[in-house]
Amino acid sequence: MTIQTSLGRRGFLVSGAAVAGGFSLGFHLPFEGNEAQAQAVKELNAWVVIHPDDKVVIRIARSEMGQGTLTGLCQLVAEELDCDWSKVTWEYPTPGENLKRNRVWRNFSTGGSRGIRESQQYVREGGATAREMLIAAAAKQWNVPAAECSAANSIITHKASGKTVTYGAVAAAASALEPPKEVKLKDPKDWKIAGKPLKRLDTVEKVTGQQMYGMDYTMPGLLNATVRACPVIGGKLKDFDAGKAEKMPGVKKIFAIDGNAVVVVADTYWQAKTALDAVVTNWDIGDLGKVSTATINAMLKEGLDAKEAFVGNKAGDAQKAIEGAAKKVEAVYSFPYQHHVTMEPMNATARYTADKCEVWCGTQNGEAALAAASEAAGLPVSQCEVYKLMLGGGFGRRGRSDYVRQAVLAAKQMPGTPIKLIWSREEDMTHCQYHPTTMAKLTAGLDAQGNLVGLQIRLSGQSILASLLPQNLVNGMDPIAFQGLMQSGVEAAYGYDIPNLMIDHAMRNPHITAGFWRGVNVNQNAVYMECFMDELAAAAGQDPLAFRLKYLKPKWAAVLKAACDKAGYGKPLPEGRFHGISQVMGYGSYVAGVAEVSVSKDGQLKIHKITAATNPGHVVNPAQIDRQVAGSFVYGLSAALYGEITVKDGAVEQTNFDSYNVMRIDEMPDVETVLVPTHDFWGGVGEPTIAVAAPAVLNAIAKATGKRVRNLPLMNNDLKKGA
Repeated sequence: MTIQTSLGRRGFLVSGAAVAGGFSLGFHLPFEGNEAQAQAVKELNAWVVIHPDDKVVIRIARSEMGQGTLTGLCQLVAEELDCDWSKVTWEYPTPGENLKRNRVWRNFSTGGSRGIRESQQYVREGGATAREMLIAAAAKQWNVPAAECSAANSIITHKASGKTVTYGAVAAAASALEPPKEVKLKDPKDWKIAGKPLKRLDTVEKVTGQQMYGMDYTMPGLLNATVRACPVIGGKLKDFDAGKAEKMPGVKKIFAIDGNAVVVVADTYWQAKTALDAVVTNWDIGDLGKVSTATINAMLKEGLDAKEAFVGNKAGDAQKAIEGAAKKVEAVYSFPYQHHVTMEPMNATARYTADKCEVWCGTQNGEAALAAASEAAGLPVSQCEVYKLMLGGGFGRRGRSDYVRQAVLAAKQMPGTPIKLIWSREEDMTHCQYHPTTMAKLTAGLDAQGNLVGLQIRLSGQSILASLLPQNLVNGMDPIAFQGLMQSGVEAAYGYDIPNLMIDHAMRNPHITAGFWRGVNVNQNAVYMECFMDELAAAAGQDPLAFRLKYLKPKWAAVLKAACDKAGYGKPLPEGRFHGISQVMGYGSYVAGVAEVSVSKDGQLKIHKITAATNPGHVVNPAQIDRQVAGSFVYGLSAALYGEITVKDGAVEQTNFDSYNVMRIDEMPDVETVLVPTHDFWGGVGEPTIAVAAPAVLNAIAKATGKRVRNLPLMNNDLKKGA
């Protein structure tokens, strides 16, 4: 099946907070209003709340940060519930309540494009269970067998008698029933709500400005704070002089936290920031001050030829095959540090007392934020809570909770007073967990007929796990470094069948913190592999698509052919335009891209269009996938064109958008998305396609100019022909 989607005019569905009535969870969220009513109502199950007026409130644990996970999960619950979609709204449960209830909502983490694919089964079961209980309540009321009743559009019908009743009318009675031990889920081919391009549930509040983000949150008595940590990551605070700052308007308190940062608390954020600028700090950075981009690159270059490396993917004897090949091809690529550049800088509001710590923030991992709050407060988790707010951008950055920790440490300095800690843009830019910097040396052998007989890929660069989660290393190796290059796996498997293969990783870890950045290591690995495949096709004198199809496994090949067919690959293009292709499997999905570009005589690049094909297995909302693909290209192309974090004297040089550019709207290509779901697995959507944008564009540039760009970002390369 092929579904062609296009961005349409966005409509609105009004959402709102839960009100008392029907059946509901017996716990209080601070934005719900009447605590006494919330505690008095009974519960049907953790996922569904139905009110007497038939309003359906669906509780979703995963975070919404613009990717549409919230609406998609609500669609899945509503599909099994058989409710009236026009009456659906939503709310977040809290991670503290999740732990109290034996993690009934399970994983609160939202990353790795797992929001829907990992939770689809149990959220669907939650909707189906609620439906069966509602039907049972109606059947009991009518004194008829439940098997004779059916549900649709929030109405239960007994066909034999013609009786009907709304969900809201039987919700209270349903809450008293024993939930069924097993429920049967619908076949996706029978979906009426899921699988459809429904409008998002969170649009109207965002458009009208009613949506509350962490930066918006306030409460009586709240004070504002901002922080400055040592500009060199890993450095310490020697001492500071706040004499001038303490006398400035609105300043309440100035103090150090964690031995590496200074915090100013004031009435307003601007007062706090202005005062912090007046604080004189002395830092201890030691030998870290000798580190620069040049020294880091030298470290990576050394790793390209190091004798020892972790083997991630091996078949046959690549070295022997290459040595005996008719032609040897070699190339070295590099990929710089990247920043997440969320529009909303890191922030959190915390209120601490001796027996309670509460945090209000946007987070991609509510339970991790709760753990960070507990640790910083020095209180048991049971005495802490995190209330999730909408995220003004995540991209992996808000999976970490360093900003939550700082907010709690600040609040501890003023017990009972709510403190909103906001990072300045400069602090946010220079204290990220950056997409890791890596290099790759690729060597291949072709036989006399142009067949690929052996391939070696040496990766050299930083390990995210070594930087953030060393306990997850496998005998010292970081499996995540091989994303998209591993032989098998459901996350990001290698798509080529090559008889002799060696892919290994020389781990080199500078002091700059590496972290999870949208698409993670699939991004650079796709650039390395897919650009080199074009180089090999050229060396073999073969078309890049035909060359790939000789080695691609079926699902990888199918999605690439779908993208090429839709883009008209191989057919004549307007004069001066050229196609470039790429494919990858990532986050459980198969994706491919075809970029159409031109390069003017003076080297000006124009990306006219990118056609993207995606096989995510099942499609929950095709319109949202279309938007995610386009959004991922904005992010991926911004990185390819401009994204580069550099280091001088141990510190990050880029401090704001004047020195870290992003793509402007007039640079954005047209995007056409083709969905080719095979309905036999659940894949992710938010991250996979980002990885095919850069290599497809680079391959098109090579055709347009005859020049092969191997070092990103593109702004550092002269694209003029002959230059």
